Formats: sequence, structure tokens, C-alpha cells
Amino acid sequence: MKDKKILTIQDISCVGQCSLTVALPIISACGVECAILPSAVLSTHTGGFTGFTFRDLTEDMPDIRKHWENENIKFDLIYTGYLGSVKQMDYVSEIMDKLLISDGLRIVDPAMADNGMLYTGFDMDFVRSMAELCKKADIILPNITEASFMTDTRCILKDHDEEYINSLLEKLSKFGNKKIILKGIRFDDENLGVAIYDNNTKKCEYYFNKRLDKSSHGTGDCFASAFCGTLSQGKTVYEAVQTAADFVYKCIECTMDDDSHWYGVKFEKALPVLINKFA
Repeated sequence: MKDKKILTIQDISCVGQCSLTVALPIISACGVECAILPSAVLSTHTGGFTGFTFRDLTEDMPDIRKHWENENIKFDLIYTGYLGSVKQMDYVSEIMDKLLISDGLRIVDPAMADNGMLYTGFDMDFVRSMAELCKKADIILPNITEASFMTDTRCILKDHDEEYINSLLEKLSKFGNKKIILKGIRFDDENLGVAIYDNNTKKCEYYFNKRLDKSSHGTGDCFASAFCGTLSQGKTVYEAVQTAADFVYKCIECTMDDDSHWYGVKFEKALPVLINKFA
């Protein structure tokens, strides 16, 4: 199998262990080359910090794409995370059209909401645009909150039943993706899971870990990065979900004993899990 090359498009939060500051090392730890396209530079992420700086890089995106085109640079997989504006989503669509190999994968993590709320600065116009970007992806990675916003469904954060999850997946399936990875499923208080829905067979599988009693920023980015890195190593979607979920569990476990580390997870301590897996 030839070595794969991933491009990830999202912001750089200089402090906060999320977005590109986790995507690059995690994908690299999977043994996969990772190129980056920063959509913005923030001094910190927006969850819990105040007074953060924000440098919008939207207007740089087309010039970067043109340069890569001139150099005939192509990618096997393009994965998007946090995007700051509707205009950036238009540029992302163009980048995917022009820089993916013919059978390359489009993966969208609609990183815009959690715990029943949109992130700072986003509104329903942004949600609608994100839904349109998701419709162009082969695989999408929403959490329960993001799925609820994009399908105009009441958001239930715990005590789920299969009827509710199936309803969300059925609505998301109309986006036309090959696979839907729905995160944050809680049928009980003991376990936290992921649904893997195949839009061709209409079948759903689940993967669960024990739920750790700690909520942390950046775990969705850690999951998405490990998922994309594992998938690029020739593993199945289910295997990629399993690896990513186990990795995030380990990241949280490594952070459990440090209450001062509220702004992210100590993913660095879990990287050997990925390195050893793909060595």
C-alpha cells in the first residue's frame, strides 16, 4: 500500500490542545503524512477563555490552493474541522474539488457545537452552510448536538434510546454521505458510544467505551484526527472508529487527575498508543 497524504483544514488555537495543534501530531503519530491549511490563528480556543485574539486567514486560502495546484500537489484525504465562516466553506469545497486524487476521501467534522449549544460566534446561517458542506462529504463526524442542529431535531444529551438515534441517523442519511459517524451516544450513565451508519446498507453498528466523568475541550478533534489517520492506514471505518474512541478514552484518562488542566486533554501522553499500533 502506498503512503497516503492527508490535508486538514481548520484553525490554529495556539493554546488549548484542539484543532491543528492536535491534528498534526496525532495524524503523524499514525504514520501518515499530514499537510495543514490554517483557516485562522487564535491565541486560545473559544471555550472558557476570554479576550482571545483572532486572525482571519480566509483570504489566504485561495492563493494557497492555487500554489498547490501549480505544484501538482494532491491529497488522498481532506479532513475539515473548525471553520470560521461561510466563505471558508465555499473555499473548502473548491479545494476538495481541485486537490483530491480521483478516488480521494472527503471527511467533514462539523465542529460548531457541543453540550446543546453552538460555539461562540456561530448562528443558524452558519449551521445551514455547514449542512451543505456535509452533503459534499464521503464521511461526516457530527456529535449529537451538531446532528440535532443540522437536522432541526430536539437535542437530547443523555438517556438516549435507539428510536432517537435512528431518527437522527435517518435525517442525516438524506445528506447522501457514504458513512455517518455519530458521536456522544449515551444509552446509560456507564458508557459513551459512537454509531457507525452505512448509507448503502442502511445498517448501524455501535462502539462503546466506559464513560469517564470528565468533560474536556478538544476531544472531538482528537477523535477525528485519529480516525482519519487510522483510515489512511488501510483500516476499515469500524476499526478507525474503534482506534479513535480508544485513543480519546486514553487521552481523558491521562488528564483525570489534574483539575487545573481544564482546557484540553493530555493527548501527548496517549500518542504512544498510536505510534505502537502503526509502527
